[in-house]
Amino acid sequence: MPKQATTPAKTRPRQPRSGGIVSSSHLVSPRSVELSEFEFGLIVAWNAFSRWCIRCMAAAGCPDLTITDVLLLHNLCHRVRGKKLADIGFMLNYEDTHVVAYSLKKLVAGGLAQAEKVGKEVFYSPTPQGEAFVQQYRAVREQCLVQSLDTELNADIGELARLLRTMSGMYDQAARAATSL
Repeated sequence: MPKQATTPAKTRPRQPRSGGIVSSSHLVSPRSVELSEFEFGLIVAWNAFSRWCIRCMAAAGCPDLTITDVLLLHNLCHRVRGKKLADIGFMLNYEDTHVVAYSLKKLVAGGLAQAEKVGKEVFYSPTPQGEAFVQQYRAVREQCLVQSLDTELNADIGELARLLRTMSGMYDQAARAATSL
């Protein structure tokens, strides 16, 4: 049987891995089935995380909040200092400040946040009631999520968090590039 000529691995076109779990098979390319798998995992994880945050806050006694409301309330409690709308949006990577403004208005109207005008700027902070709900959220989180976490995974979770921040930068850069097309 004659030997077939083989191309060195570095120059051989890469075939997509079979068996990749993806949501959009039409986007899978020979260059990176892993990226399609990552995107599907990100979609599923984001939806699970959103559902968790909303239900955890409801279990803490504060139902009827959206994922944006929950994230903003947590952000307001972070570092215990007033924050400007633009800074909140920037930190959480919300491009549309109207979404942040609407959520902040809901939190203020619900007695979970307060707005204080200092000069021309408005600073938002949690109310004592908002802080109490966040503390209760923490207790529910400890009971339902943290207790079931295998602490041996903590290093892997930290690596994954760094990867997600890196990938978010790549997606932001790609979005800027796509906008210029």
